[in-house]
Amino acid sequence: MKKVLVLGLSKSGKAAAKFLKKHGFDVYLTESKSVEPDPELEKSGIHIETGGHSLGFVEGSEFAVTSPGIPPFSTIIELLRMKNIPVISELELCYRMSKTPFVAITGTNGKTTTTALTAHIFEKKFKAKACGNIGQPPSDFADDNLDYYVCEMSSYQIAMCPTLTPFISVWTNFTPDHIDWHQGIENYFAAKAKIFKAPQAPEFSVLNACDERLKDFQVDGTVFYFGERKTGNSCYVKNNEFIYERDGVVEFVMPVSDCPLVGEHNYQNTECAIICAKLAGIDNDTIREAIKEFKSPPHRLEYVGKIGKTAFYNDSKATNPEAASVAIKSFNNSDVLLIAGGRDKNTSLKDFCDDIKNHIKTVVLIGEAAERFEKNLRASGFENILHAESLEAAIDKGIELKPDVVLLSPACASFDMFKSYEERGDVFKDYVLSKI
Repeated sequence: MKKVLVLGLSKSGKAAAKFLKKHGFDVYLTESKSVEPDPELEKSGIHIETGGHSLGFVEGSEFAVTSPGIPPFSTIIELLRMKNIPVISELELCYRMSKTPFVAITGTNGKTTTTALTAHIFEKKFKAKACGNIGQPPSDFADDNLDYYVCEMSSYQIAMCPTLTPFISVWTNFTPDHIDWHQGIENYFAAKAKIFKAPQAPEFSVLNACDERLKDFQVDGTVFYFGERKTGNSCYVKNNEFIYERDGVVEFVMPVSDCPLVGEHNYQNTECAIICAKLAGIDNDTIREAIKEFKSPPHRLEYVGKIGKTAFYNDSKATNPEAASVAIKSFNNSDVLLIAGGRDKNTSLKDFCDDIKNHIKTVVLIGEAAERFEKNLRASGFENILHAESLEAAIDKGIELKPDVVLLSPACASFDMFKSYEERGDVFKDYVLSKI
């Protein structure tokens, strides 16, 4: 029986361990934190240690499956390399063992909505599942004989995929993020680029024609663009219609007015999903009906409800300025009150402040970042700034001022006031709904 090491009692670690055990491997799961072992895993015969990584667990392993939260320069990864034990991600494990085609979706922002919408369309015609960074690990479905994995892939996961070759690779956009984990922005770019280049080049690549780093990015295989027409292989909006073009042949897929998602960035997410669906052979009627009934994932420019004439949108997932800027630019010609702030990532605020000047009437700042955000906003010439001691107090200011839109798009992490961006978004939704 071959010994395999699994790193971390994360969701993906547990799924990988169960999948490997089911397929006859002798599984050793090692967790650095001092937490209680999982009784279900122990009962199945999986060896578990917590509070550190022992040599006894490491030595003799055929390979190791790592969790995405473990950096590639960590002590345990370096130890495995020294002992010539290959390290792969849980996604790579599923690719090798199931051979189910991957529709791989990556990017700094927008990948979750794109993944959810693409999977929603695929499920109308195929046995397909949204998986990966969006929710359930693909190991949970590896024995289900799926037609497709529609997989949100973080840069962490891709970095540990040495052979995974998708059917379609989608790159939504590229902005600085996760620089510490990758030890530099170019390493971050290179990690994502792996699944677009030989020897892991997909049959089809889908790239953002509006992104400075991606519009001229050279890939191997057939390329489709979204956001604007770049070649004869594109999906874009013209005359308020989603248009799909392959080899110069134009198809009108659906009116923009039938799309339930808000904002230019969501139109781009929709274009990505249309391209993937068309490449998989799904007809326009099915695509159109699936998009019309789709609901945006929670915390991603999610419509909450109205108080009087004011519409409230929860974009708590916008944990960096670039993501918040996308939401900010979604409400043209409206009186918008923006709630921003939280734990600062200390990235540049120049473009974020410029976008606020062009699209936002009032900003309410909360959390640890409030002082730096105010300083940068005033330096940019924006003056209509308020402060609130809590998220609820910020919402109250929105109710009092009665703008067209109150938008929570914090441009910051949540950990100064909340356990996660999900909790922050839930508090926002619950408080708004309590006032309706």
